Amino acid sequence: MMVLIVLLILVLITILTTIKIVNTGKVYVIERFGQFYKVLTPGWHVIIPFVDFVRAKLSTKQQILDIEPQSVITKDNVRISIDNVIFYKIMNAKDAVYNIENYLSGIMYSTITNMRNIVGNMTLDEVLSGRDKINMELLKVIDEITDAYGIKILSVEIKNIIPPEEIQQAMEKQMKAERDKRATILIAEGEKQSAIAKAEGLKQAKILEAEAEKEANIRRAEGLKESQLLEAEGKAKAIEAVAEAQAQAINMVNKAIIESGTNETVIAVKQVEALQEMAKNPANKLILPNEIISTMGSIAAAAEMLKK
Repeated sequence: MMVLIVLLILVLITILTTIKIVNTGKVYVIERFGQFYKVLTPGWHVIIPFVDFVRAKLSTKQQILDIEPQSVITKDNVRISIDNVIFYKIMNAKDAVYNIENYLSGIMYSTITNMRNIVGNMTLDEVLSGRDKINMELLKVIDEITDAYGIKILSVEIKNIIPPEEIQQAMEKQMKAERDKRATILIAEGEKQSAIAKAEGLKQAKILEAEAEKEANIRRAEGLKESQLLEAEGKAKAIEAVAEAQAQAINMVNKAIIESGTNETVIAVKQVEALQEMAKNPANKLILPNEIISTMGSIAAAAEMLKK
């Protein structure tokens, strides 16, 4: 009975070791009798117990390798500290297992040595302003090296560049001076724009004032012109009225002469009546000689007698 139980346990273990289930995002490198046999992709597989051996289990997902800060000397002999982040992916599991003992160490040391070579040919200012250039050069070089490992380098990024403390202090002073300079330039530019705006405002005000004065002069001239026209029209009408009144007076005198003959008394009376008619119109102005005024009394008396 005991032997049967042991045999069942051995059979169960054999079955379990025969079936291999590979999860998504993983691959298994299988060796048979110590030699590479095949790569198991995600899914379930059957292998021969005690003949096939799982040499390595690798992830096919994108992975990240964080490299610790490394001391690097620039072209102008400044010692700085740089740390990188590598993004990579295993493309060929067989090459990653058999072409290098430890592909992570291969990626890391390739990055460090080539970074020192690249940064060593650059000054501190070029390093600080040329991160993208360094990243691109590192990516190109490391990708060529790791291609033999079956690994694709997706990206190389510089996380941080730390210069010496005295350099940092000098840079801070330089940045402060640059900020002060920009602030002074901005203030001067603002004052300049303000002065330009004020001058433009004064110019526009003077232009508007001149235009207003011009418009006022035009309106005054038009008003004076209208006033003169109205005055001239009034004078013309007055002259016309005087002429009309004189014509009426002459007609009345002529009529009286025709009706009464050449009687001087009648003529004088008619003249008085004509003058009275002319005097009724307020627009008429009568200018009489002194001899006519002196005889007005006698003419008026004669007229009163004739009426009676």
